[in-house]
Parts: sequence; structure tokens; C-alpha cells
Amino acid sequence: MAKASTDAFELGCPCCGALLKVDPDTRSVIAYTPPARPKTFNDFEEAARAMREQESRKESLFRQAVDAEKQKASVLERKFQEAVKRAKETPDTGKPIRDFDLD
Repeated sequence: MAKASTDAFELGCPCCGALLKVDPDTRSVIAYTPPARPKTFNDFEEAARAMREQESRKESLFRQAVDAEKQKASVLERKFQEAVKRAKETPDTGKPIRDFDLD
């Protein structure tokens, strides 16, 4: 019978692109090399500009959330008034039928 190779072999991870070293005898990963990350920004000025733009977007979203919270009470009041109006227009048909009554 042929002797199994004890040399570890390397694989590329299909998900993240990392390099895995696998021991064939134990069938386990014995080394992991993460994939190289590309640079997010080319220079410091570009990174600073992106941070300022992100800050302005966050400020805009915060202002929208504050405005929505301020109008929340009036919107709920209008919904309540509409529900009361609908309840007054719809006649009460009496006692509701329960599943127990149908047996």
C-alpha cells in the first residue's frame, strides 16, 4: 500500500480569497494567511473629504429623524381622529360572533 503524503498543501478560500494550509493526515487547517486588502483611499486628502461627506450625511439623517419625531404627535392625533370618525360612521352590529357560539 502506498504511504500517504505528509506534506501540507495550500488552498485558496473561495469565499474570502485567503490562503489556507491543510495537513492531509489530520485533515485540519494548520495555517491561515488573510487576503491582501486593497487601499480604501489613495491619499489623506481623499480620506478627509470622504469623512466630511459622511459627517454631513449623518447630520442630514439626524435632522430628518428629529423632524419626524416632532411631527409624530400630530400624525398620531390625525390617525386617532380618523379612527374615531370611522367608528362613529360604522353602526355597531351588536355582539360579535365567537367561534365558541358556532359549535
